[in-house]
Amino acid sequence: MIWILILFLFNALFMLIIAIREVRRPAKALNWLAISLILPIIGFVFYLSSTNPVGIRSKNLTSSNKEPDQLPDSFSRSASVISQALSHLSVHGLRTSKVQPLINGMETYEKLIESLQSAQNTIDLEYFIYRDDQVGRRITNELVERAKAGVRVRFIRDGLGSSKFPRHQITRMTEAGIKCRTIFPLRFPWILSNWNYRDHCKIVTIDGEKAFTGGINVGYEYTGLKPDVGYWRDTHLYIDGEASADLQKIFEVHWQLALPERIKARNGRKTEQTHSKNHSSSNMKALSHLSTEWSAELGDTNDIHTTQSTDSLNKAYIQTLEGNPGIPTPVIREAYFICLSQASRSIDITTPYFIPDEDILMALKTAVARGVRVRLLVPLNVDKKIVEAASRTYFGELLEAGVKIYQYNKGMLHAKQMTIDGEIAEIGAANWDLRSFRLSYETCEFIYSSDVAEDLTKQFERDLNDSVPLRIEDLTRRSLSQRVMEQGARLFSPLL
Repeated sequence: MIWILILFLFNALFMLIIAIREVRRPAKALNWLAISLILPIIGFVFYLSSTNPVGIRSKNLTSSNKEPDQLPDSFSRSASVISQALSHLSVHGLRTSKVQPLINGMETYEKLIESLQSAQNTIDLEYFIYRDDQVGRRITNELVERAKAGVRVRFIRDGLGSSKFPRHQITRMTEAGIKCRTIFPLRFPWILSNWNYRDHCKIVTIDGEKAFTGGINVGYEYTGLKPDVGYWRDTHLYIDGEASADLQKIFEVHWQLALPERIKARNGRKTEQTHSKNHSSSNMKALSHLSTEWSAELGDTNDIHTTQSTDSLNKAYIQTLEGNPGIPTPVIREAYFICLSQASRSIDITTPYFIPDEDILMALKTAVARGVRVRLLVPLNVDKKIVEAASRTYFGELLEAGVKIYQYNKGMLHAKQMTIDGEIAEIGAANWDLRSFRLSYETCEFIYSSDVAEDLTKQFERDLNDSVPLRIEDLTRRSLSQRVMEQGARLFSPLL
C-alpha cells in the first residue's frame, strides 16, 4: 500500500506544477489536471513532452517593421484594420504578387510539375506527408531529373508524417545531388523529447519567384482516385512574385532545424551539369502530354471533381504567417482571433478539424452578435474519430449563438480556408485546433483581393451544395453514452 501513497503524492506534486505553470490559462490547466487524474504520472509525462520543446527554439519570424502596413483606400475599414494588426505577426508585412487558388489535388500536381520542369536554379520542398506512390514517384522523378540538370534541390520531410517514405528513394535522391533532411525523426534521442511537435507545412519554392502552399501533401489520396479514400476536397495556393520570398525564409529556418539524412551518395554529386537542348525538348514534350500521362497513371480524370477553379492569376496583397512552437506567441491563433473580431459583414470558415479554445469560441459568438454572418463548414465524417467526438462538444453553443454549421458529406474535406467580408481570403496548412495553434509548424497566407475572396466564396457555396446543415435537434438526439464519450474526448483536446 505504501507505493500507492507514494504514487499519489508524486502525482499531486505534478498536478501542482501544472496548475502553477498554467495559471494564466485556466482552461488548459483544467484539461491537463483531468488527464493527470485519469492517467497518473503518465499524464504529467505527456504534459512535459507537449509543452517543453527541446532544441526547437528558433528565430521569431514575425515582422520587425515598426510602421504598420497600409492597404489602398479602395479596401474596406475591416481589411485595413486586419492588415495593420497582422503586420507585426507576418514574416515581412504586405507583399504584392499574383496568386491562383487551386481547389483539388490533380490541378495542384499538374501546376506543380509544370513549375518544377521550368525550374532553372533552385527547388526547395517541405512536406508533412510525402508518399512513395503514383503521385510521389512522379514528383520524385522530376526532382531527380532537375537535380541532374544542375538545379539545386533541397527536400525536407516530417519524421512522423513521412515516416514510411522508403530509404532507397532517399538514397536515389541523394545520389542525384538532392540534399535531404528530416524534422524530428522517429529515432533516439529526438523521439523522447519532441515526439508531439510536427512540421505540418506544405511549402515549395522555385527559383525564388514561384511558390506553393496550402493543405495538399504529396499522395495518391489527394487526387480523389484512391478507392479506399474516395472523393477528396482540398485547397492549395500558387504564388508568383515577391511573396514567395517569405515562404523561402520559413524554409531556410526549418532547414537549419532539420537533421541531415544518414545516407551518403555512392556515385558522387553532379550539380554542375548544364541544360542541354535535348533535355529542354524532352521537358516541353512531357509538359504537353502531362494530362494524358496523369490519366494513364491515375485512371480516368474526367469525373474526379465537380469543383471549379480559375486558370487566371489575380494580383493581390499578401501577408505570410508562420506558426512556430519554438516561439511563445501562437501566431496563427492570434491572427484568426483578429479576423473574427474585426469582420463586419461575413465570415466563411472551412476546416477538417475544429477544436478551438475559449477565446476563438467567444470571437465567433460575438461576431454573430455584431450582425456578422458566420458559416462553418466541417466534415460529416472525420477521419480521426476522437477529433470528431471532441468537435461535436463545441457545436451546440455555436448553433445557439447563431453560427451556421454545415457538414460536408461528399467525401473527405481537408481544405483549410477562410474568407472575410468579401475582401480577405486565408489559405494555409493550419487547422482550427490546439495542435495547429501551439504544437506544429504551420504556414498560412492572408490574401487581400476581392477577386480571390469571390472565387473562394463561390467554391464555399458549391461545397454547401454537397453538405447538410447541422441543427440543434441533431445534437439533442445523441444518446447519453455518445455525450459522455464526446466530453471525454474533449479532455484530450491539448493533444489532438
